[in-house]
Amino acid sequence: MSEKTYNVLFLCTGNSARSIMAESILTRFGPGKFRAFSAGSHPKGHLHTETLALLKRLNYDTAGLRSKSWDEFAAPGAPEMDFVFTVCDNAADEVCPAWPGQPMTAHWGVPDPAVIEDEGAERGLKLADIYRMLDRRIGVFTSLRLEALDKLSLKKHLDDIGKTRD
Repeated sequence: MSEKTYNVLFLCTGNSARSIMAESILTRFGPGKFRAFSAGSHPKGHLHTETLALLKRLNYDTAGLRSKSWDEFAAPGAPEMDFVFTVCDNAADEVCPAWPGQPMTAHWGVPDPAVIEDEGAERGLKLADIYRMLDRRIGVFTSLRLEALDKLSLKKHLDDIGKTRD
């Protein structure tokens, strides 16, 4: 009996840092069980330089990563999502497209790496902390026994993950 592969979309406004991190983390955590995607409501068209450098230092495959619009995932022929998570406050407040299949949604907001004002080591520590928050939340998500939870229980777990005090 084959296990279901869940499609997960991480949304942010620019799709250059947080959602890219989340896509990378879930790709590493969930091969065979999860397929990770990311997109933005107003994609920047390029990746945040320091985020990309961090992912490379942590040995992530960054070759296929790109900043893209969430319209790609609402279009006919796009993969049907099982879960859609917003990882920034702006995207959480925007009106999202109607996702085919009515996926489960939750908000897992974390600070924006692009607006870190500190310099040097402090800047690097803040970026690493944002990564750690996403890594922890995605780790909790991937440990859930999704097939054993009813929709209401699953929704509560997803919302609770986003409220985790990091």
